[in-house]
Amino acid sequence: MDLRRKRAYDTADPSDGFRVLVDRLWPRGVSKERAAIDLWAKDTAPTPELRHDWHAAPDSEWGVYADRYRAQLAGESGPALRELTDALRQHPIVTLVYAAHDPEHNHAVVLEEALRALL
Repeated sequence: MDLRRKRAYDTADPSDGFRVLVDRLWPRGVSKERAAIDLWAKDTAPTPELRHDWHAAPDSEWGVYADRYRAQLAGESGPALRELTDALRQHPIVTLVYAAHDPEHNHAVVLEEALRALL
């Protein structure tokens, strides 16, 4: 499987394959038509508490946030992560769609790593 990441504000393209929104909140200003989302996996997104902690201190160490999110994926979000993994196995190309500005320091990066380990 080809697993990719793409911002929700970038133009959807047929080459994206199966598009999965991995944010808990719908991206502001993006219509459902423009987003072209096939699945909204909001239960795999960081909890509101974890998201708030990251946004309250964005200059804090990325690794701490990533570790907390990995723990969430292994714990309370585990069932949702397994359901997502099962759904993704049916598609040759999957694009994880997220709204964050930073393409390297966001939860989609951590989620992609977790999915790769399970796939």
